[in-house]
Amino acid sequence: MSDHDNGHIQEHIKVYLTVFGALGVLTLLTVAVSYLNVSTIEAIFLALTIATVKASLVAGYFMHLITEKQTIIWLLILTFIFFLFCMFIPMITFIDHASLS
Repeated sequence: MSDHDNGHIQEHIKVYLTVFGALGVLTLLTVAVSYLNVSTIEAIFLALTIATVKASLVAGYFMHLITEKQTIIWLLILTFIFFLFCMFIPMITFIDHASLS
């Protein structure tokens, strides 16, 4: 194995360890946010936001989707938009019913 290959591997290891550290920090942030005195809607929004960032890191780096072709990226973005749409339908319904009461 040449020095170039070893340096390339070390660079990837550094990226993976950085992402792992970011996931650990985001997990601690998730726990810290759970102790905040916020409404249910705000708590769900914060939890989903943090979970989305964590899922993006895992998919992008550990599943190697960050280097894929643009078509895959656009499909993931479209999937994420539909996911958000499906997640916010119950929240909109809940808010609508709460405002009528």
